[in-house]
Amino acid sequence: MTNLKLTAGAWALMATTALAGTDAITLGMVLEPPNLDPTAGAAAAIDEVVYANIYEGLTRFGPDGAVLPGLASAWDVSEDGMTYTFTLREGVTFHDGTTMDADDVVFSLDRARAEDSTNAQKALFKDIESVTAVSPTSVAVKLSAPNGNFAFNMAWGDAVIVAPESIGDAATAPVGTGPFTFVEWAKGDHVTIARNDAYWGDAPALAKATFKFISDPNAAFAAMMAGDVDAFPNFPAPETLSQFEADPRFTVIVGSTEGETILSTNNKSGPLADVRVRKAIAHAINRQDIIDGAMHGYGTPIGTHFAPHNPDYVDLTGQSAFDPEMSKSLLAEAGAEGLTLRLMLPPPAYARRGGEIIAAQLRNVGINTEISNLEWAQWIEQVFKGKDYDLTIVSHTEPADINIYARPEYYFQYDNADFQALIEKLSVTSDPAMRADLNKEAQQIIADDYVNGYLFQLAKTGVANAKINGLWENAPTQANDLTGVSWSD
Repeated sequence: MTNLKLTAGAWALMATTALAGTDAITLGMVLEPPNLDPTAGAAAAIDEVVYANIYEGLTRFGPDGAVLPGLASAWDVSEDGMTYTFTLREGVTFHDGTTMDADDVVFSLDRARAEDSTNAQKALFKDIESVTAVSPTSVAVKLSAPNGNFAFNMAWGDAVIVAPESIGDAATAPVGTGPFTFVEWAKGDHVTIARNDAYWGDAPALAKATFKFISDPNAAFAAMMAGDVDAFPNFPAPETLSQFEADPRFTVIVGSTEGETILSTNNKSGPLADVRVRKAIAHAINRQDIIDGAMHGYGTPIGTHFAPHNPDYVDLTGQSAFDPEMSKSLLAEAGAEGLTLRLMLPPPAYARRGGEIIAAQLRNVGINTEISNLEWAQWIEQVFKGKDYDLTIVSHTEPADINIYARPEYYFQYDNADFQALIEKLSVTSDPAMRADLNKEAQQIIADDYVNGYLFQLAKTGVANAKINGLWENAPTQANDLTGVSWSD
């Protein structure tokens, strides 16, 4: 620790502050995206690069979570709630110069909802019955049932508008309509984007942005102190934030995210199919120890898959309170004493650090774990797609995503017909009071079934050069939206 402080002090003296008025920025990111196509990948890191920067949807999320116009300047909903008619902006082109019009919207939505679609959030499009180009600047989307959340769904990164001419190369050379164009991807190091001079909207202040991939927390600290990166919107070493707060060169930005951090549990893996075993795991967990040990105190305990800042949130942490004696009793009742489970951990610090703490907590009640540290691409293939795991730790950063529990094929393989019926009812309900009641009921059901070990809501802890303005404080979606970012004079 002494050496670290001495080194930091030396950097403080040697580092050069970025010049005011610069039109370039370098941002740190913990994870490198596996590809750059948000319509064919589940990794949050994809949207962190491309959302609102390279790709745009019919609607979009603002920094406060509000649903705003995107490529659609307006939309009308029929009286029966079954048809959404989107008015598209005129004069919009893709980065390759081709025109964006209603045909591209039809192509994008039909592709996302197709039977062979690889879209990670295919459920967003399941209510679509047909998509019709009424004119080059008007699209009618007919639903199979009313969906008051449809404009919200279209704001997700998975629903961006793409073109048939360029989608084939989207994984490595994305072509969108956004204010920035793709320049290069140096695998293992960075992605660079540049201002789109043909952008239909207000030109961004930045001419260039580089996303630098730095997974190691110590390296992230060093890069910020040395000025190698200008900002780290999701900083992976919260234990060092006090040093940045004491340094006038930096601003520390702490906000909230949509990231429910959970001990994801394979509900069809051997003894984990028994709710008593899952309940035993939940009661073996001391959330505050994990928040303190893995996140340096940053994080809000949760007892179900719902964000505490949401007005419909129900505090169910007491239902799975730390009670190791209950855990031991439940394991004995289930005949699962001496259990050994595979704990697969992706790269983020909350997972690696949290995994060690949880392994110790489980050991105290008689559950042994075999820890495997996986790289992100391996985690996606083995855990998320292959469902070859017992336990894992991950933050689900998609907004209002409790509906994933209605998908039996989802990676934690929870299959509850009553819950599925409730979510189906929620999807066709527009009355706010009724939706609130259904959201609360949904939270209670998955808490009662101990589907996962619910840990904490991920805090957004960021560090930036004090002269940078416009970075999001909160994270209503997984994005580093650079459209409003600038350097002060």
